[in-house]
Amino acid sequence: MSLLETKHVDYYYQDGDQRRYILKDASVAFEKGKLYSILGQSGSGKTTFLSLISALDAPKEGTVLLEDKDIKEIGYDYFRRNKISIIFQSYNLVPYLTAAENVLVPMSITDNELPANHQEVAYNLLDYIGITKEKANRLVNQLSGGERQRVAIARALATNVDIILADEPTGNLDEEMEQEIVDIFKELAHTHNKCVIMVTHSNEIAQQADERLYLRKGVLKTDE
Repeated sequence: MSLLETKHVDYYYQDGDQRRYILKDASVAFEKGKLYSILGQSGSGKTTFLSLISALDAPKEGTVLLEDKDIKEIGYDYFRRNKISIIFQSYNLVPYLTAAENVLVPMSITDNELPANHQEVAYNLLDYIGITKEKANRLVNQLSGGERQRVAIARALATNVDIILADEPTGNLDEEMEQEIVDIFKELAHTHNKCVIMVTHSNEIAQQADERLYLRKGVLKTDE
């Protein structure tokens, strides 16, 4: 059984009598233990697709399923809070909090079962991702771009979800740091059995995934 699946998903804008499709008949299944890439140019519908599978928006037609259950029935808010984590290109960290405090934020609102000592978990996650305790106690705006992206990844892991979505996670990073972030995603998928879905416009990054999907003019195709 797939962990996450879209079935015949459409998304469009109504323009008078015309429907302008951003996504058309998108059907794809995602499993645990794999790194997926979704490759497409700007305007191809990548971010829209990510918004739909993360319940930030709802499809006009079709369904998004978590373990064969429509996420609408699960409840969008519950699904976002407890079933997925999103890593953004712009990090979306709280600038007036430290790295550790940023990781603690989602832990305070999830319904998922977590170890009692949240602070210890936050420091351990940051250490795992390559942020020392000294840096973990700094405000995030005092960290480099690569370090901030690592904090964003640690935050995504904090609620112990199975699905991690990454929207252009290496877009603001240099080549060396870019590769380090992709290597972290590979380890999360292959060692920790996460389902990692990474949206990118970089063919080089996309090729490192276990499975590749391509979005062209709203049509999602597998790598064949």
